[in-house]
Amino acid sequence: MYAVKDAMIAKEHSGGELDCAIFNMDVRTFGKDYEKYYLRAKDKEGVRFIKARIHTIDEVGDKKDLRIRYADKEGKIVEEVFDMVVLSVGLQIPESVRQTAARIGVKTGDYGFARSPELSPVETTRPGVFACGVFQAPKDIPSSVTEASAAACLAGSRLAESRNTRTRQLTLPDEIDVDGIDPRIGVFVCNCGINIAGTVNVPAVVEAASRLPHVAWAGENLFTCSEDSQQQMKQTIVENKLNRVVVAACTPKTHEPIFMDTLQACGLNRYLFEMANIRNQDSWVHANNPERATKKANDLVRMAVARAAALQPLVEKKIPVDKRALVIGGGTAGMTAALGMADQGFEVLLVEKERQLGGMARRLTKTIGGTDVAAHLSDLIQRVSNHEKIQVLVESLIVGFSGFKGNFTTEVLVGPGMYERKINHGAVVLATGAVEYRPTEYGYPESDRVVTQVELSAKLAETGADDLTRVVMIQCIGSRNEQNPNCSRVCCQAAVKNALHIKELRPECDVFVLYRDMRTDGLLEDHYRQAREKGVLFFRYEPETPPETAARADGVTVSFEDPVLGRRLEVDADLLALSAGMVAEDTEELASIVKLARTAEGHFMEAHVKLRPVDMATEGIFVCGTAHSPKLLHEAVAQAQAAAARAVTFLSQDYLTLSAVTARVDAERCAACLICVRSCPFSVPRINEEGVSEIDEALCHGCGVCAAECPAKAIELNWYEDDQILCKVEALLEGIR
Repeated sequence: MYAVKDAMIAKEHSGGELDCAIFNMDVRTFGKDYEKYYLRAKDKEGVRFIKARIHTIDEVGDKKDLRIRYADKEGKIVEEVFDMVVLSVGLQIPESVRQTAARIGVKTGDYGFARSPELSPVETTRPGVFACGVFQAPKDIPSSVTEASAAACLAGSRLAESRNTRTRQLTLPDEIDVDGIDPRIGVFVCNCGINIAGTVNVPAVVEAASRLPHVAWAGENLFTCSEDSQQQMKQTIVENKLNRVVVAACTPKTHEPIFMDTLQACGLNRYLFEMANIRNQDSWVHANNPERATKKANDLVRMAVARAAALQPLVEKKIPVDKRALVIGGGTAGMTAALGMADQGFEVLLVEKERQLGGMARRLTKTIGGTDVAAHLSDLIQRVSNHEKIQVLVESLIVGFSGFKGNFTTEVLVGPGMYERKINHGAVVLATGAVEYRPTEYGYPESDRVVTQVELSAKLAETGADDLTRVVMIQCIGSRNEQNPNCSRVCCQAAVKNALHIKELRPECDVFVLYRDMRTDGLLEDHYRQAREKGVLFFRYEPETPPETAARADGVTVSFEDPVLGRRLEVDADLLALSAGMVAEDTEELASIVKLARTAEGHFMEAHVKLRPVDMATEGIFVCGTAHSPKLLHEAVAQAQAAAARAVTFLSQDYLTLSAVTARVDAERCAACLICVRSCPFSVPRINEEGVSEIDEALCHGCGVCAAECPAKAIELNWYEDDQILCKVEALLEGIR
């Protein structure tokens, strides 16, 4: 993924056509929507992906260009000359970290990573010490952030009795009254490394900003969001007596709260702040035209300054928190999340639509590391069922949902009798899970000689492998195709796990794995290597020439292209195992009731893929397990613990502060036309007893749809009032004139 991302960025910043080639053995884009990013790079941006191992790299010519020699798919030696070669290196644990682990009594594995029980992924060999991020195993940013929260959950469980006993309150200075004081605006323009400065002439933007009305100070920072820059910003605000601030940087979606907190620390109301997005809306989309990008940055800053001058302080409201959580889904992830919150002293209601708990894990036997899934599941169910803080509702359906963070109300039809129950709670964890894709390819389910990997696991556990002499496995069934472009994450390890199990039970059995890319990432690579050493045969196939099968009375004949031999091979197999991917549970109705966003594949969409990987866009709602995306069992456990930790950040507070960005109705101008009622995506406006529209500020999400749609202009959105928007338009027109 680093290689793909860097290739994409290099092409964007090259200012012209740039040939980017990525030499690889296997493309391992197995994360959520990673495959889509890879396909975009390959099919739309023209990044070349070459299946080859490099033979030699030599310097050539006066410019010392680099000549690469490699063997292509046909075995022919190919030479290409490049200006630059970038090495995609792996991750390793330095000796200093190994020594630290030894000093605190944490055992590490052969590669220096922390040893953890397979289904307790952030625990270590020493109770009370937890491992997360790359020290636990090689992983990407979303997984690292997720496991950090998971470690916080387990630490919180052990510290629950001491919660708030040593809490220190942040003391903010008294808020400065700016009423009647002329605006003194500070403009901070961010270089953002080369993200902005690589395209936009930042000094020119600063110089232009300094001449704008009401601007008392203008300057630039390398990274405005860094801690050093924040401290410098505070000092600048105080020294120059600034009473409004504009930051020209990246997206307010992720960085606006940071800068608003900075204003509060200086005694300014947090809503006296405005951002100009000169990265996402400018340098990134105009990377090939620095002159126009700089002009647009000037326009955006001029508009932001105009709005900043029109801003007024706003007051935020505090609301009490209902210290109870609702978990939707009773699989491994749902039960783990419930325990993560209950062990910290919070009441949890666990809602499961089936008759029994367990979900997809009920069909699993052992993990690739040999852990007994049934035993783990049995222990999990027993702990959940007997926990004094957890109430389990099986055969139950969500039929209604209302409220806001800290104060939700969910209507549930419970049990066979389907009696209705209303549940008040402060947080929600979505753990609705996934199911195995039911293949229609290669003769499944007509032939009993064609099974899925889950079914093969069950057969090996129940009847062994004595009747098997030759098994063929085909990867990427129901995934990495037009209907489901993403990788299903679990298929490769399932094939390797079952192949090893067959070899353990019957070493003389031939096992063929037909794959597109083997995606056994991180420490799973050891199992892949072991499978090869035990004689499992791996053959790559291209999606344009997939394997073909023909049913026989005693098995299945599988034919496929061998890219090494350059010939088509035939294998008469006793059994054909299809590595079927994961399909999200049908949550369309639930998503509609709770008003949640989902991906095209039906998985719930997190608020931010890296910064908030378990948070939903609606605050107070969290997602975990395969409801989020396909993942292995230990990954689902870690994400469930992370969701529990994030939910506890809400439940542990007595009060929550609501955003002041809400809509308000001028009752005298309201005609009760119902347009706001119909247009609001959150169903907040209602016609009250006086016959006019009423908007509960606690429920309002501040989207502004009602204000935009109201024909009588009876609704206005705080912080986006008409004069604050129109002054930006006027400022833009000034530049055009």
